Amino acid sequence: MTFQPTVVLVDDHDLVRAGVRAELGDTVHVVGEAADVADAVDVIVATSPDVVLLDVHLPSGTGADVIAALAARGQTSKFLALSVSDAPEDVIETIRAGARGYVTKSIKGPELVSSILRVADGDAVFSPRLAGFVIDAFSASVVEPVDPELDQLSPREKEVMRLLARGYAYKEIARRLTISVKTVETHASAVLRKLQFSSRNELQNWAARRRIV
Repeated sequence: MTFQPTVVLVDDHDLVRAGVRAELGDTVHVVGEAADVADAVDVIVATSPDVVLLDVHLPSGTGADVIAALAARGQTSKFLALSVSDAPEDVIETIRAGARGYVTKSIKGPELVSSILRVADGDAVFSPRLAGFVIDAFSASVVEPVDPELDQLSPREKEVMRLLARGYAYKEIARRLTISVKTVETHASAVLRKLQFSSRNELQNWAARRRIV
């Protein structure tokens, strides 16, 4: 009998989860779904799936937050990120947190099934253009130096900081991260306070010098 891995789907969009479930068909056994960090942690702990198919941007945090919370509980499920984002910082943060792979939502159904099966079997899987980000990030020659200023920021604050530095308005940041405008304002204020900047322009110049935007 062909191995049928158990899978939990984590994505805050009901239609996305329904579409993924339809694409997967009966090649895997979907044992749970979740739309935010807390629910994801609860469902994964309860079901102990072979693979978690994980979006990297959730209303209450990131895919990396989910992985970190489960690592603290000794959970051994493998994680495959499935995201619309192909930003290097998203890929690197998620893989550093412990994901075994990262594919974008442009992936075809059969390729997604193959990726899940490979991750369940212990392989690492990446969409072709994303593999270079991971190789660069983990190469000994380009190991990122410790940055005390960046380390002050939480993962969500780093996301907001990068979008602020790229010039996005609060409403657009809220839409991209699926959080409220008020939450964006709170994170933005925390970013400026922690980095000791008085304006977004100072933040943009600082981020540009570090090439983190």
